[in-house]
Amino acid sequence: MSETESLDSEQPSADLSRRRLLLGTTSVVGAVGVAAAAWPFLASLRPSARARIIGAPVEVFIGNLEPGQLARVQWRGQTIGIMRRTERMLQQLPELNPRLRDPESAVADQQPDYARNLHRSIRPEILVLNVHCTHLGCVPQVIPEIGAQPFDSDWRGGFFCPCHRSTFDLAGRVYSGVPAVRNLLVPPHSFVGDDHVIIGVDPEGAS
Repeated sequence: MSETESLDSEQPSADLSRRRLLLGTTSVVGAVGVAAAAWPFLASLRPSARARIIGAPVEVFIGNLEPGQLARVQWRGQTIGIMRRTERMLQQLPELNPRLRDPESAVADQQPDYARNLHRSIRPEILVLNVHCTHLGCVPQVIPEIGAQPFDSDWRGGFFCPCHRSTFDLAGRVYSGVPAVRNLLVPPHSFVGDDHVIIGVDPEGAS
C-alpha cells in the first residue's frame, strides 16, 4: 500500500472525529445559552424573601410592655398595635357606650369571635388592633389621657385620626358622628405563655 493511499484511508476517520468534537462543543454552548436565557424567567418564579414572609405570623415579646404603653409591629403590610391597658382604662370602657356607634361590635368581620366582648381582646389588659383607620386607612394617634382635647371636650382616652378626625375608644370602638363607621379591626392572634403574642394565628381550638 502506498503512502498516499494510507493517508487517504485515514482522512474519513479524522473528519468524523472533528465533526463529533464540533457537534459536542456546539451542544454544550447551546445548553449553557439556554440555561442563561431561562435563568431570569426561573428566578422570577422563585418567591422573594419579602413574598415568603409577608403572610407569615409575627411573634412579639410583650414582657417589657409597660401599663398604658402601645407597641407597633408590621404584619401583612399593616400596622398592628399592642397595648397593655391599665385598670383605669378597663374600668372606663362601659362608661363610653352611649357615645359609640357600635359598642357591641355587632358589625361582622371586625374581630374574631374570641375577641367579641367588652374589651375586644382575649386578655382584658392586652389589646391587639389593626391601627389603620377604617375610614381611609390613616394611622391614628393614641391619646390615652383623659381630658379635654381640641377635637373632643370630654375626651376619655383612645385613638384619634388626624386625617379626617375619626375617633375610637381604648377598645378600638368608633365614636358616633365621625367619618369612620366601623370599629378598628382586631387581627387573629394568640398567646404563647405570658410574654409572647403571635399575630396571625388564632388560639388553639378557635373557629
